[in-house]
Amino acid sequence: MAFSLFGSNRDKHKTEAATTPTEQQIVRIPVTAIIPNRFQPRQVFDETGIAELAATIADHGLLQPIVLREYEPQKYEIIAGERRFRAISSLHWADVPAIIQKMDDGETASMALIENLQRQDLTAIEEARAYQELMELNQLTQSALAKELGKSQSLVANKLRLLKLAQPVQTALLQRQISERHGRALLNLAVEQQAAVLKRVLDDQLTVKETEQLVAKTQTPPKPNANVHGG
Repeated sequence: MAFSLFGSNRDKHKTEAATTPTEQQIVRIPVTAIIPNRFQPRQVFDETGIAELAATIADHGLLQPIVLREYEPQKYEIIAGERRFRAISSLHWADVPAIIQKMDDGETASMALIENLQRQDLTAIEEARAYQELMELNQLTQSALAKELGKSQSLVANKLRLLKLAQPVQTALLQRQISERHGRALLNLAVEQQAAVLKRVLDDQLTVKETEQLVAKTQTPPKPNANVHGG
């Protein structure tokens, strides 16, 4: 399966993105008929920011409709605008202005990733998981994905390596308790060693350099060569 948001559909989406909402059909969809994007790479939302957005929408209305796709009859999935939808939900609106587009799973996942990448505030783990999802959905290699996204293959590969970290370390990255460079340092440890070292990093608020030094001390030393005998 080709990477549907790019390739043959690239021009189509450029045209749609350039079209103003007033030039497209805006409909009102019941809030209860809408689900979040199942391919949403963002797993942590800034609740304070959403509350502030809700206050703005309450005062001025929704200036930009959300974008949906109909995944089942009369059931809709968010393509773009999940923060706006969350804000509207907190205001208990009965329905929401929306633009309906036809997209398959690959296109929907791609659009969600690109929309969030443009905001540039995904965590490294969210970005890595999104890359992995795109590769699986569209049967892409790391090289092909990097080319389609306009990124270097090394950047994509380095993000994906973070998925090899122990789950507690991934959670710490997701919650921004440690930096991506901390995570890269911990990759040099065996998975079963990572949680204990992570605790030290968090408890002592270690810098990246201090973490690298701790990792070097913690790494399991190589076993002595069994073929070497004393004289």
